[in-house]
Amino acid sequence: MNKNNLLLLFLVVFFIGSTGQNPEELAIGSALPMADHKVEDVSGRSLTLGEVADENGLLVIFSCNTCPWVMKWNDRYPDMSRIAKENKIGMIALNPNEDYRDRGDGMDDMIKYAKKSDYDFPYALDKNHEIADAFGASRTPHVYLFNGEMELVYVGAIDDNANDASAVKEYYIKDAIEQLVAGEELTRSNTKSLGCTIKRVS
Repeated sequence: MNKNNLLLLFLVVFFIGSTGQNPEELAIGSALPMADHKVEDVSGRSLTLGEVADENGLLVIFSCNTCPWVMKWNDRYPDMSRIAKENKIGMIALNPNEDYRDRGDGMDDMIKYAKKSDYDFPYALDKNHEIADAFGASRTPHVYLFNGEMELVYVGAIDDNANDASAVKEYYIKDAIEQLVAGEELTRSNTKSLGCTIKRVS
């Protein structure tokens, strides 16, 4: 077998292996999955997505402690939380990186990370990435916004510039929340999620 065929075989195997782990992503309009599934957050509380949701909706962020892309956006999380609260939308971050629990994404690590980052919203461990699987989430960060009826209205990225908050031109989440609460049609309901692949276990 020549080098080109070996390379092609490697790419095919890699593609199948990498895509086979990720369930199909929720479609816009889908109902909130696993609304009553209990998770534990960094404060030791046991809560559900349904309990976190507020009058006008729910913002779910699949996040972690170890991904460079999360670190780029992390300073913007408190601002997202403020915007969500002002618009009566609950917010929760979920860490689905089951394969990295002993490499920086365990609960003790999450507690330290949340404290260092001044999180004022629940940061919970998604054990065995069960909720991420139900959502079809593939990366961290990966953001899902649900309306007051718990229907998905936006999925994707936080904004259009991970590297420089001052250079952002498109505030995807902020715009989606404000348009949702105003009863307007969302300018965009789907954007490309940029981040690290969720560290799943087979």
